[in-house]
Amino acid sequence: MKSIEINAGLRKETGKKQTKTLRKYGNVPCVMYGGEEVVHFSAPANDFRHILYTHNVYLINLNIDGKKYQAILKDVQFHPVTDEVLHIDFIQVFQDVPAIVSMPVEIVGNSVGIKAGGKLRQRRRYLKVKGLIKDLPESLDIDITDLEIGDFIKVGDLYFENLELLDPSRAMVAGVSTSRLAKGMEIEEEVAEGEEGVEAEGVETAAEGVETAAKAEESKEE
Repeated sequence: MKSIEINAGLRKETGKKQTKTLRKYGNVPCVMYGGEEVVHFSAPANDFRHILYTHNVYLINLNIDGKKYQAILKDVQFHPVTDEVLHIDFIQVFQDVPAIVSMPVEIVGNSVGIKAGGKLRQRRRYLKVKGLIKDLPESLDIDITDLEIGDFIKVGDLYFENLELLDPSRAMVAGVSTSRLAKGMEIEEEVAEGEEGVEAEGVETAAEGVETAAKAEESKEE
């Protein structure tokens, strides 16, 4: 898993006036959930460019006034007109506690079906996995070499060592189709997700549970 270090400072105040001042001087107000306490901090907006404008997922080594944490990006709020970064949420992670992370999917291999004139249909760019930080790869590589026209790969067909896949098992990840088959594949996926989606939505980390309660407090200042 890719990693990056960001130096930040604790926020002594968390009201609207203080957050506006931070943004005025090029800083972004941030909150980190999931640990023993909610941590309010800020860092220069330019320091986040590598983790915001990429499909990669980063393990973020935060140095907040000399105290070190590890976290992953949870949510970003952008200004609806200017696209200015208004606020960032992080989830603290630990080396010995499994984390739930949406990992990017990378399609590898040259499908025999594509060579025969079929088209690649990638339905999932990310998959939600659960595992220890040390076991998380940079991406989930899916080999489509053996896929023929009409074949497709579902979540339930995949296996990654030491990782648990949390998306619905019948959800389609990628397939090779003709234009005629593409619509049928999309309908099948929608039906499968309808049957299993409720179960998948109920899965969350303890950190995400903490976030729900703490985020209400944060919204008051924004």
